[in-house]
Parts: sequence; C-alpha cells; structure tokens
Amino acid sequence: MQKVIPAQLKLSALQNEAAQTALKRLETVGLPTKKSEAYRYFEIESLLNKEYDFIVPEKQPVVEGERLEIVDGNVLSVPKGIEVHYSKERPILKDHFDPLYYLGHLLSKEVITITCENNADFEIHHRFTKPDAFTPYRIVCNVEKNVQVRMSESFSGCDAKGSFILYGIDLSLERDAQVELIKDETLTQNIYTPIASHAFTLADQSALNLYSFDFGHGSGLELLQIVLGAHTTLEAKHLLFAQESAKRGIVSQIVHAKESARSNQSAKNILQDKARGIFDALIKIEKSGGGAKAYQNSKAVLLNDGAYMASKPQLEIYIDDVEASHGSTIGELDEDQLFYLRSRGISLTEARKILILAFANEIIDSIDDEKVRESVHRSFEEIYYGHAQLECISTCHTCSDTILGDEA
Repeated sequence: MQKVIPAQLKLSALQNEAAQTALKRLETVGLPTKKSEAYRYFEIESLLNKEYDFIVPEKQPVVEGERLEIVDGNVLSVPKGIEVHYSKERPILKDHFDPLYYLGHLLSKEVITITCENNADFEIHHRFTKPDAFTPYRIVCNVEKNVQVRMSESFSGCDAKGSFILYGIDLSLERDAQVELIKDETLTQNIYTPIASHAFTLADQSALNLYSFDFGHGSGLELLQIVLGAHTTLEAKHLLFAQESAKRGIVSQIVHAKESARSNQSAKNILQDKARGIFDALIKIEKSGGGAKAYQNSKAVLLNDGAYMASKPQLEIYIDDVEASHGSTIGELDEDQLFYLRSRGISLTEARKILILAFANEIIDSIDDEKVRESVHRSFEEIYYGHAQLECISTCHTCSDTILGDEA
C-alpha cells in the first residue's frame, strides 16, 4: 500500500480540481495511524501497510437491470428510471474528519454519479471479485427538491480474499427531499475489509432516515460526516452483531449547521467471542444551530468476557438554545429475563437466543419496506443461527428496553 499510494497521488493530482483539493487536504492531515482519533480502535496501520494490487475501475458496457450493480468499482447494470453516469467533478467537504475520505476521492479518477429527479426505490449491490486488491471508488448521489428516494445497499465478495475496499457516498439532499438509505453488510473472515467513508449534506427542510446493519466475524469500519441544514430531520439507526475477532462499528460526526434541525442517533451492539464493537459518535451544534434537538444513545450486550465495546457518545455545543442528550449502556443479558423464560420450560440456550433476537429486532422491524426488512432479518439470522429462520418471535419485541443487566 505504501508503495502504491505515492505514484497514484501524483497521477491523480493532475486530473482535476477535485483531486487537487483532496490532495491538499490529505497532505495537511496525513494518512491515519493508530494515534488518529477516528481509527484509534480499529488498527488501521496493518491495513494500510499491506501491499495490494491496485484496481483502477474501468468503464464497462452498462445494461438495464433490476438493481444498480457495481462490480469492483464499475457500473454493470442500472435499473430503469435511474440516471447514472461517470463524472470527474464532484463535491468535496473541506472539513471532513476522515483522511481516507480524501484518499478515496484522490484515487477515484471519476465518480459514479446518481441523479434522482423523480421518486425512486432501488438497490445498490456492491460486488468484489479481486483477491489481495485495493479498490477505491466513490458514489455521488444528488436528490432534487421534493423527491422521495429509498436506496438499499447490499454487498458480496467471497472471491475478494485479503482485499481492501475504500468506497463512500457523497449524498446531497435538496430542499424538502426525503431519503431512506439502508445498508446491509455481512462480513466473514478471509474476505475483503471495507472502509466506507461518507459525506451527507441536508438542505433546508429535508429528511434522512439512515439504517446501518453490520453482521459477521470480519472487520470493517463506517465513517459518517452529516451536515444538517435548517429544519432538517435525521434518524440514524445502527445494529452491529460481531463475532470471533472482528473489529466493526461506526465513527460519526453529525453537525447541526443551521437552526431547528433534529437528529436522533441510536446504536445497538451485540458482541461475542473476542469481537470489538465501535461507536465513536459526535454531535456538534454550531452557534448557527439554535433550536436544535439532538439525541444520541448506544446500547451493547456482551455475550462473554472476551468481547469488548468501545462506546464514546459525545456532544459539542456552542449555543444555549438547544435540547440535547446522550448516553451509553454496556451490559450482559438480564438474569431476571433469562430466569423468567427458563421458568416457562425454555432452555438456557434458547432463552439467550430469544433475548438477543428481541434486542436486534427493535431496529430491524422499524424498516417500513417489507421486502428490505425480511432481507435484513435473513442476513442476521443466517449469521446468528447459521441459517435463516424468519419466524417472528412477536412476544419478545417488547423486551428490548429491559434486556441489559447491570452496566459494565
């Protein structure tokens, strides 16, 4: 990686103004290390120091398909009614906290640009096929005024063993736009490691519902910078289930840049074996963000002694006229709940499963679209049980608030 980057930087810096902006910022902040705040729990250096085959996405013939399919950074199919093209020009935030956001832009000669002029509901499927490869690419999505869009992301990459995927979405919502973005990614060991570095900007009176589902025993990190305009609404929900030696989670900054914006960020984390969960989240309310309402909460269940949760919810407020709260709870499965279920003839193993499903289902069941909801249920159950078990344990859905025992 260290051998690949310098040559690519010099090449990319000559491409366009956007690449020059990214290069200047990257020269200022530098590549992340184990001392970098955003990567302090992730061990980024081992990922960056490995040597890879550098994959430069090349345009392929595009056909009409049921979903937007991106293979190794190349668009192969586009659903009807969705406008997709490549562009050298793209927006770049000048104060993003993540250095790899700038690296991703710098190494992307062109970005995949999606323009939503009408209401739309579509899936983006990311597929990776190259082993021991470094694949950078970026998506720019512009949602115009008064447009409602639902996008669901899915991922596959069994052939991409040992690869490093650096991708991200620059999502821009114009006034009164409404977007629901749902990410469903299951990682296993010995496949690719993703770093997803996003930048979302919400114009006045727009709304974003964001769902992030991360399951499995492979490692990856999602980094979010979200800037809220006046009278905007953000609902962000994250569900993590990590096993074995996985290191997974969310690093985010939500910026209330204008007045009367509302944000509600909640995370649920289920950690097993020696897995490490990450919730490093900052809500920043600027002086211009009067009337803000900001809420942030993280809950984690540790299923054994070796599991570890790095939870760091934060508020940074520069004005008095706000309503804000944050909190974090880390604990084990509640013994009283387990006793109650076992007293009704349920085995300890099954009782634990019921409580874990109840904990997870509160977020999964909040997805409105039935097809997407069932797909996420299936992803969770396949990694948890080893197979899909879609029967809903309806009597458990009210247990989630009492599932945690004493704080750890």
